[in-house]
Amino acid sequence: MTVEKVAVITAGGSGMGAQAASRLAQDGFKVAILSSSGKGEALAKTLGGVGITGSNQSNDDLGKLVDLAVATWGRIDVLINSAGHGPRGPILDISDDDWHNGMDTYLMNVVRATRLVCPVMQKQKGGSIINISSAWAFEPAPMFPTSAVFRAALASYTKLFVEAYSADNVRMNNVLPGWIDSLPQVDERRESVPMKRYGKADEIASTVAFLASEGAGYITGQNIRVDGGLMRHV
Repeated sequence: MTVEKVAVITAGGSGMGAQAASRLAQDGFKVAILSSSGKGEALAKTLGGVGITGSNQSNDDLGKLVDLAVATWGRIDVLINSAGHGPRGPILDISDDDWHNGMDTYLMNVVRATRLVCPVMQKQKGGSIINISSAWAFEPAPMFPTSAVFRAALASYTKLFVEAYSADNVRMNNVLPGWIDSLPQVDERRESVPMKRYGKADEIASTVAFLASEGAGYITGQNIRVDGGLMRHV
């Protein structure tokens, strides 16, 4: 009997998360999508999946999404943790509340969803968790202070997760996009990239799709840059 593969995508209403959801649906995955805007729920319907409107900063909302996916298809094979945008500003001007907001946006979004999905994957003896991180995770830029700090923390979390759950065949990898066309394009930023162009959201989706595939079954604990060579010296 053919087993239907299932992917859960958080913050999947637009941008790279939505593109990844569409690509996985194209590859035959059933998709369950969460977004705060309602766009993820609408996208899921067009892709033949299920979705809810809620926040990846809410354990209750994430729990509803996971429960819906399991109730609908009986399994979860892939979890994609995408994120919105956290606070920015001069580093000493960022308030305590904004630092906590950044942690919720860029680190706890992964921690919360993984805590819910990993037990499902353990029972199946397999699964792939893919986190959308940032090219600046290891070479922080002043324009993305909370993102850089907490995505560096995400890399450490990933190493700890891999140590704990690889024996269950549950993998975790991070995708590190550079300047992607889902953002407003700026000439100076384009020129800073050796390939002299912005990346395409569907190029990120293709990377995610590979990491979700059986062909990537021996890849775990990695931070994969998809940045046109931007961080070539790191």
